[in-house]
Order: sequence, then C-alpha cells, then structure tokens
Amino acid sequence: MTSRLNPYLSFNGDAREAMEFYRSVFGGDLNVSTFGESGMPDGPGADKVMHAQLETPSGFTLMASDTPPGMDYAAPNGSITVSLSGDDETLRDHWEKLSSGGTVMMPLEKQAWGDEFGMCTDRYGIPWLVNIGQPQG
Repeated sequence: MTSRLNPYLSFNGDAREAMEFYRSVFGGDLNVSTFGESGMPDGPGADKVMHAQLETPSGFTLMASDTPPGMDYAAPNGSITVSLSGDDETLRDHWEKLSSGGTVMMPLEKQAWGDEFGMCTDRYGIPWLVNIGQPQG
C-alpha cells in the first residue's frame, strides 16, 4: 500500500450526515462503520460512526468519525483547516457547496497573487481554504 496523508475529521454525533454532505460535494464512494457494527451492538452510541471514508473521483480521501462514547468532543478551533487548491474549475462548485449554509470569512475572489481564494467554515464546523490557480501554459 502506498503511503498517503489525508484529513481525519471528528464530529459530535453527526459524522454520517457530514460525510453524506461531503459525498454530495465531491462525489465518490462512502463507506461507513458504526460502533455497533464493530463489536459494541448494545453500547451507548451503537448507531454512531466509528469510521467513515470517502474516496472521490478526484483522488481526495476524507476520513471521519463521531467522538466515541465517554470521550469529550473538541470542535476545530482554528488549529487545522482543510485546503483545496488547483486550477480545476470544479473547485468553484466545491466552494459553492461547502460555503452554502456555513460561514464565509473571505469570499472566493481574485487575490494579489493572481489566484482566486476564499475561506469558509462549512455547516458542520469544518474550516476550508479554496485556492483556484490560473491554468499554466
């Protein structure tokens, strides 16, 4: 298996809903396993997500889970942000979907360095940066 680095997002009970939202944004195949399916069928939070993985047609991988029962949830506090960048026009569509229902801190617009750039937090509290570069050549 080739090594890879990808975001692993934590949620406070709405991981399934969030990952289904990300599938609607990026497309792809979503696999979800619950705590109940993983050996705790009668435990608290049996229906919550122990692990979810979205593999998109663009080669993106997002993983996520709900905070396990008995552990405290820690919301993202600006210490980490998911970044999308490239010169693909589909990034504009991703921006529209991610920012819809969320909070836009910086609108997606042309910047001094020539690219379009925007910052938002989606409806699930995950911060995103989107940078659309100018096609080269």
